[in-house]
Amino acid sequence: MSNDATRYLTAALTVLALGATATQLTAQTNPVHAHIGHAADGFRGTPDGMGLLPTAVAEAEVAHQHATLAGRDPSSLEGIQRHMAHVIHALDPSQVEGGPGLGYGVVAAAEGAARHTELAASSEGASDGVKTHATHVATAARHAGSMAAEAIELAEEIQEAEDAASAAELLERLTALTDGIVNGVDADSDGRIGWQEGEGGLAQATTHMGLIKRAEGLGG
Repeated sequence: MSNDATRYLTAALTVLALGATATQLTAQTNPVHAHIGHAADGFRGTPDGMGLLPTAVAEAEVAHQHATLAGRDPSSLEGIQRHMAHVIHALDPSQVEGGPGLGYGVVAAAEGAARHTELAASSEGASDGVKTHATHVATAARHAGSMAAEAIELAEEIQEAEDAASAAELLERLTALTDGIVNGVDADSDGRIGWQEGEGGLAQATTHMGLIKRAEGLGG
């Protein structure tokens, strides 16, 4: 390679490096984007440094999977109860140590996602779009968290059930509830699931987080 070509290549690589550094510095110095990033893309302390909202989604899917598996044989009390510790661990690992979940829990992750989204909206320079959709994300995420707390109580009731029929009846409610955590609930039976309290779940929170990111040029 000639000296001129080497100089041109070096200059180009320098420009690219400076551009990447500038992007990183912008994210670090922009509190709106930093909090959005914590909720959506990466947060210290989560499994593999995942964003809080994706962490909540992953844990909720584990909880729903094991609620579903528990119903494979509704006549077996032992079979139903076997999966309840797995459900609880995915929802709140402080309640049950060890399980197939990630070890962070829906309750903590959903609340963390809601809190950081609200911090983004209250930070200096937050756009109207961030402020609007932050309310939607936080409301849906917190509703998912409240459903997770209710699901834990149901799973504990199932653990204490003395016959398969009682456990299966509770399990039907638990399975619907864990599905609601993931996908939301059509509470008013209008064929749509909104972000509002009583309906929104993690799917709706994720949708509105995507709208925030696109509006801010962060992808999504």
